[in-house]
Amino acid sequence: MEPITVKVKKLDPRAVLPSRGSPFSAGADLRACMDAPVTAAPGETVFIHTGLTAEIPEGYAGFVFARSGLASKQGLAPANKVGVVDSDYRGEYMVALHNHAAAPVTVNPGDRVAQLVIMPVMLADFVEVQELTDTQRGEGGFGSTGR
Repeated sequence: MEPITVKVKKLDPRAVLPSRGSPFSAGADLRACMDAPVTAAPGETVFIHTGLTAEIPEGYAGFVFARSGLASKQGLAPANKVGVVDSDYRGEYMVALHNHAAAPVTVNPGDRVAQLVIMPVMLADFVEVQELTDTQRGEGGFGSTGR
């Protein structure tokens, strides 16, 4: 499959373009672009600049996910769990990192802080109706299909 082209603009000359760690990585690493280290206290959320903005093609969106090592080993993960970047957004990409660890965690300039995955999206028109079709599952939720 051929990759799509995403135009990226550096808002800061120190910014680093998103890059994949291997040829088949789904996510491209986003790196911190800031003047000094930022420390997140336990339970605190900090906003990390990337120094980048991008033009995601129409019909796609960017999804900002945690880096598994950063989340599992250091306790830092996106505060909103998954950030959504719409194709018409042109502001700086910021990553809100929440410290789930029991100790402070420091993010240094240039650190990989999240990964950006570009995926196609289906736009939906929402229509109000009086009734929905019945299914075997019905209204069961929150684990209702498990044992």
